[in-house]
Amino acid sequence: MRVLGTILVMLLSMSAANGVEKAFERTAPGEIEIKVLPAGRLLENHGTGGSYFEQSGKLFGPLFSYIKAHNISMTTPVEASIEPGMMAFWVAPGQEERAEEASEGVKVRDVPERKVASIGARGGYSRENFEEAREKLLEWIAGQDGLATTGEPFAVYWNGPMTPWFLKTFEVMVEVE
Repeated sequence: MRVLGTILVMLLSMSAANGVEKAFERTAPGEIEIKVLPAGRLLENHGTGGSYFEQSGKLFGPLFSYIKAHNISMTTPVEASIEPGMMAFWVAPGQEERAEEASEGVKVRDVPERKVASIGARGGYSRENFEEAREKLLEWIAGQDGLATTGEPFAVYWNGPMTPWFLKTFEVMVEVE
């Protein structure tokens, strides 16, 4: 019975992810690439201080409430700054007018197109997994002639909380020039 439950959760997680609009294409686990993130509107929750990993559940709630209240589609991925913790949802193209005003805990921010270095990874959304991918990405950048970071690395999470850890994919990105 436990195996059947696990399979059901996996199938529901995968089907739910398929019905969500993607803001951009993901970097495959184990790959490193330079890519351009599109300009767009983000909904951000900066929380009450502390790291992302200390407050991720508290960051998610106000953002989810905002998109429900404003009839905004859920998109992937979710962006996360680690120190201090911040979570951001992308607003789907064509729905920007539904996300014009900030509310308690949620800021609205338009971002320009961004050039990033990205490493794709698989596993749970933990500090340890983030740090491991971050180090690999920064080592790779250090070995590239003429490439420099222009900010702090951040996380990009592709799957919902019900996805089993071994199916989750994420990226660590940093803006570059």
